[in-house]
Amino acid sequence: MYAVIATGGKQYRVAQGDVIQVEKLDAEEGSSIDFDNVLMVGSGDDVRVGTPFVEGCKVSATVKSQMRGEKLEIMKFRRRKHHQKRTGHRQYLTKIEITAINA
Repeated sequence: MYAVIATGGKQYRVAQGDVIQVEKLDAEEGSSIDFDNVLMVGSGDDVRVGTPFVEGCKVSATVKSQMRGEKLEIMKFRRRKHHQKRTGHRQYLTKIEITAINA
């Protein structure tokens, strides 16, 4: 069984036991969280698509760790103008493990 959830402005296809990295969530390590924004649930040929969310369905997960992603380097350059600007960005992430899909 799998589900498509929406969190942090992105959509993730998850199954029980998956470990994924999502945008930072306000939760402590080891705590349990529930996602109510389930867009689709599927099991074999049986697929339920929500409008926009599937009624009565939620995905449970536990928080494994809070971390930061890879550093992205942003460079702005204007030719022949002696202008060059470099900045960097590291996104805050939360690593979660999917424990249950309640359809």
